[in-house]
This record gives sequence, structure tokens and C-alpha cells, in this order.
Amino acid sequence: MNSTVAAVTQRIIERSRDSRADYLARMAQARENKPHRSVLSCGNLAHGFAACGGEDKGRLKKMDQANVGIISAYNDMLSAHQPFEEFPAQIKDAVSAMGCVAQFAGGVPAMCDGVTQGQPGMELSLFSRDTIAMAAAVGLSHNMFDAALCLGVCDKIVPGLMIGALAFGHLPVIFVPAGPMTTGLSNSEKSRIRQLYAEGKVGREELLQCESDSYHGPGTCTFYGTANSNQLLMEAMGVHLPGSSFVNPNTPLREALTRAAAEQACRITELGPNYRPLCDVIDEKSIVNGIVALLATGGSTNHTMHIIAIARQAGVIVNWDDFADLSEAVPLLTRIYPNGTADINHFHAAGGMALLFRELLSAGLLNEDVTTIVGEGLDQYTREPYLEDGKLAWRDGPTQSLDTSVVASVSEPFSANGGLRLMQGNLGRGVIKVSAVKPEHRIVEAPAVVLHDQDELKPMFEKGELDRDCIVVVRFQGPSAIGMPELHKLTPYLGTLQDRGFKVALVTDGRMSGASGKVPAAIHLTPEATKGGLIAKVRDGDMLRLDAETGELNLLVDALDLAAREPADADLSGSHFGMGRELFGGMRQLVSGAEEGASFLFANETKSAL
Repeated sequence: MNSTVAAVTQRIIERSRDSRADYLARMAQARENKPHRSVLSCGNLAHGFAACGGEDKGRLKKMDQANVGIISAYNDMLSAHQPFEEFPAQIKDAVSAMGCVAQFAGGVPAMCDGVTQGQPGMELSLFSRDTIAMAAAVGLSHNMFDAALCLGVCDKIVPGLMIGALAFGHLPVIFVPAGPMTTGLSNSEKSRIRQLYAEGKVGREELLQCESDSYHGPGTCTFYGTANSNQLLMEAMGVHLPGSSFVNPNTPLREALTRAAAEQACRITELGPNYRPLCDVIDEKSIVNGIVALLATGGSTNHTMHIIAIARQAGVIVNWDDFADLSEAVPLLTRIYPNGTADINHFHAAGGMALLFRELLSAGLLNEDVTTIVGEGLDQYTREPYLEDGKLAWRDGPTQSLDTSVVASVSEPFSANGGLRLMQGNLGRGVIKVSAVKPEHRIVEAPAVVLHDQDELKPMFEKGELDRDCIVVVRFQGPSAIGMPELHKLTPYLGTLQDRGFKVALVTDGRMSGASGKVPAAIHLTPEATKGGLIAKVRDGDMLRLDAETGELNLLVDALDLAAREPADADLSGSHFGMGRELFGGMRQLVSGAEEGASFLFANETKSAL
């Protein structure tokens, strides 16, 4: 076992001892109380199966066969979730063949950050995660179920489903992916055309064609953002079937995996000998495995918040020091856009998850002794699914990369570390993803350009006011300010300035997410501007130093001068109304900081351990 991974795992176990014990005690109590249909009154039960067919109704009356609840994030606007339309029927058919019953327990909201990017709706995005968690809990609250299947893919949806499912951790829960869309326009070409548009060299028609050629069909967007990071995390934490994360939708193998997940849910309920509740699957070791896999692949920075919130729901306390220390020990093994030119389909073809697990396990970088939905230990995740005469089977995955430009070995990694840094200094604490940032761009000392809205950057760029070294500071973007929207409108302009030879960087209490790219961006800064963060005192022209090699993030202004300054104020009312934002005011008041998971679900809990 790698000494750093072992040490970080152990300190998380020690830090979480009391909270984890409390969580497990609650799950044991829930199991003891038998939150299944046997405790329901006749009237309760009659309501619960009133719409079932006669055979299912008979099975539910007998109490000796599993009832599997389906929680789905289906909607047909999201390309990643459109394939879920067919899944409930497939699941019900597979479960029925096992002599059990499946019921659609509830749907949860699912928004697309790609649609809301740069729009008012993006300010609901982060809060949608906790809304989804509560919606999932509502769906499972009927006490009708012995297991659950969660159908979700995209950014806040999978973390939300997991947080909600962990509240019912006494139940076995399996996550069922839909798979990525097939490869379209290359990511490098898409990025090139976006930048040309930002420079005014191509028009909107060319840009729209580019985007349409990139996002062209059912399935997850193929770049390695939060959605595909979600799938990797679920497999690394043992709640996906092995090798199921990146099989394309609407294929025979995808349907076979969906049916197999439904069958496995029936096998691992408390009614049989192989009971594997979610509370046993998600623990300190599986959380560390998720972080390691994320770091080894240069995954989404959003998970520096989501993993913390997921872990908190399971009684596990994680912070950014854990991420930073693991990042130093975990090598970067993949090059997937924006960390390279390949997409997620190329990764899957080059060896995919089976090869990744094999490499990480061989180097002692994963906790192998974990419980998963398919049994004890992670070794089964070095196998990959395939169809043999139309039937699903698993075989040993590749032992070496089929494309070393996409997947590397531990002995010859793309980088000696995972590319995530903890940034800290007098400005507070934040994170930076440097896996896509060239070494010559990782240290920037330059005057500040202060903005309160990402839309303020475009006119400055067009007027030539930014043709110089600068660090753009975008503040009042945090969770309690306006819900922490992603700030990707900044990316083409900052990328262009960097290409022109200027030293540029971004500092913000907002987000940049899984698509964080070649410009160094210290994000998720905490404390945020509305919570007393020093970022509220930065003025135009102040010198800032961002060193992504050492993790230094400092405002280079005399301490006495800073003490005499009044923090800036911002009129945020325009972000608190319209597009439903007025409904989320209570969440903005209760939400925790980024390093505490940016959640309002734990508002009444003590955060001192964090």
C-alpha cells in the first residue's frame, strides 16, 4: 500500500470516528426497524401496490421477494439522460424474471450546465444537487423498497442522488449509467473555433455548427468534465457494475448491463444471504479510492466539493488537505480533454476503467479491501464486460495501454502527481487544476483586474484593455452570494490573452468545473467575498501572486493598508430574482463554504472537524 494513501486513509478514519459511528448506528436502527413494506398497515400497503398488476401485487403481499425502487433523473432535454427513458421497462422486466418487483419510486430534477452556462439558470445549478438529494429521499421514503437503483449521469445529479441514497444507506443501492455519446467533432477543433469566435474571426453560424457537431446525439458529453468524472467516481467507489461507466447508449451491451444491474440489486437485499447495504459500500476507504481515481485522471474540480458533501452524509469528514496530499502521491495516468486531445470514448477504447484500476492497484494506490455491489475487493473491477452469444460476461481487461498517448502506466505517467493543488495564503484557501496548464504558465505575479460579473470581461477584452499581464479577480460568485455559477464565459478570452504571450490567471470564489483548462485558475476561494474573505478588499492594480507549483496565493499589499480598507460591496439583487432564483434564498443563507461541501443539508451540524 502506498504510504501516503494509507496515511491519508487512516487520518480520515480517525477524524471521522465519532460521526461515522453515529451514521452507522442510524443505519443499524433503520434496518432493525425494518423499513420495508412489512411494517406498513394494510391501508398503507394497499396504496403502495394499488396500481401493480396481479402478479406483482401477489409478490408484494408475500413479503419474501425484493421490491426494487427506481429513482431516475430522466428528461429528454439532457442528452445524457434521454437514454433513461427506456431503462425502467428494461429494469422491471429483468427484476420480474428474478421473481421480484420493481417500482418507479420517483423522478428527480436534472438540469444541464451546458444549457444554462452563462445564463441566470446556472445560479441554481449547485443548489440543484441538494434539491436532488431531498427529492431522492422523498422517493424512497415510502418504506416500500428492499433496494434501489439510481439513474443519473450529469454534474450535480449523481452527487445529489448519492447524498439522498446515503440517507437510506441500510438499503443496497446500485447506480446505473447511460453512457457517453459517440465521438463527434474533436475537442481541440471545438476549442479552436470557440476561441476564433471570441476574437471575432468567425460568426455565430460557424460557432453553432461547431457546437452541434460536438454535442450531436444521445449520451454524455464526451469531454472529461464533471459528468464523466461522476461515472468514474461511482465505479471507483464500487456502486457501478465493473466496466459499465463508458459503454455507449442504445447498444446491446448497454442494455445488458442495465438488466444485470437490476438483477444484482435483487441478489444483494436483506432478504438473501448476500446483503450489501450502501452504508457498507461507501466508507472512508471507498471515498479515498474515489479521490485517487479522480486525481489519476485529472477529473473535475467540482468534486473537491461534491466528494466532501457525499462523505459528510456517510459520516466521513474530508477536507482539501486530503485532496492535496493524495495528489502529490498519485500520478496522472490519462490525457482526456481538456487535459489532452482524446475524448472519453478514446479512453474507454485504450483500456478504460479496467486498465486504470489494474495500474492503480498494482502500485498500491487504491484500498483494495472494500465492499462493492459485486462482492469484496476491487480486483473484480480489473475486468470488463462483453457479450458472448448475446449473453453478458466479464473477462480480464487489458494489461497494458492500447494507446499510450491516452492512458499511461504508473511506471511512465504523464505527470508524477495528480495535478490538483491546494492554494492558500492571505486570500484564503482554494483549489487549482494544473493538469492542463503548461509549466511555464503556472506562476503568475501581476496586477489585479477586479470584476463582479463575468460578463464584464468581454467589453474590456474587445477594447484591448486586457492586453497585458493580469490576474482577473471575479468575486461575489460564491455559494452564499449567487449560488456559485460556473464562469466559463471567461475561458476563451483568457485563453486568447495567454496565446498572445501575456501572463494571465484567474482568482475567484466561483467555479470553473471539470472543463478547467490551460489558464491557471484558483477557484472555490474560501472564505468567499460575502463571508468576510479578503478577496472583497482587492482593488484594481493590486499585485497578486499565484504560484501553482508551491500553492501560494497572496495579495501583495501591506497588512496595515489592508486592515484600513473597507471590503467592497456588491448589489446582488439581480441574481436573487428571476428564473426561479427567488425560491432558493433560504439555501443561500444556510449554505456552507466550498471546503465544507457547499451544502445547506448539514446546516445544523458542527463543522469544527473540517
